Amino acid sequence: MNENSRPDPPTEVFVAHRNLLFTIAYEMLGSVADAEDVLQETWLRWVGVDLDTVRNKRAYLVRIITRQALNRLRTLTRRKESYVGPWLPEPLLTAPDVAEDVELADSVSMAMLLVLETLTPTERAVFVLREVFEIPYGEIAEAIGKPAATVRQIARRAREHVAARRPRVQVSRAEQQAVVERFLLALQTGHLRELLEIMAPDVVLIADGGGLVAATRAPIHGAELVAKLLARLNRVVATFETTTVWLNGAPAGRIEIDGELAALSLVVENGRITQIYAMANPRKLARLDEPAELAR
Repeated sequence: MNENSRPDPPTEVFVAHRNLLFTIAYEMLGSVADAEDVLQETWLRWVGVDLDTVRNKRAYLVRIITRQALNRLRTLTRRKESYVGPWLPEPLLTAPDVAEDVELADSVSMAMLLVLETLTPTERAVFVLREVFEIPYGEIAEAIGKPAATVRQIARRAREHVAARRPRVQVSRAEQQAVVERFLLALQTGHLRELLEIMAPDVVLIADGGGLVAATRAPIHGAELVAKLLARLNRVVATFETTTVWLNGAPAGRIEIDGELAALSLVVENGRITQIYAMANPRKLARLDEPAELAR
């Protein structure tokens, strides 16, 4: 590549940190579409910056995307108040090697994103920046516009909140994949007993159709009710196909029901499924063809 074909300095810097910025935005927002919008807004602000005045370019970009994500997060909070049925994060197609970074995979897991939903926007920003990306307190303070001492207090409060709600049992990716494959096979065959055996007695199914497709409007509790609902699926549709994919850093399920797409993320504890997150809202399933590139 000759000298004239190289990207300009702002573009080079932005591209070098793009995956990090996207990952921060996604973990703060739980939405691929909104993370991409915030990334674009960050770029538009970045190209107007005089780079000669920026000492730490990574920190500056993190500050921009954090502020943009916080603005968007407050808008999303209002939007969720009128959402039809349960709201689930937008599933993220990831490469299997994301699981090798255990902390990163855990931070983008569906279960963790739902825990982060219970934080205030500021708490979520501080937790993500400090606990996942190990951003110094001083840089976080600049990003959210609060004193460093206050940021430390917010971080401690957010850590305690997350620790009390996050899944306590960690399973290997091999175990997760074995359970997912067994579950998808039982789902495709409609085998009621197999479904009952692979789910914990207190399993919970949460479905997100966004009011656009048929989905339960409230969580379903208990293995018997969940198994009966799932076993009935392949008897009332013409075509039903299941595939194991990697979503949010873990093995999960991709389902096509009469040509309509759905995604399933499962929480596994002690070899059995305790949570089933079913995403059927088509607006949240439009980006499942290309794995996202994450970084921290």
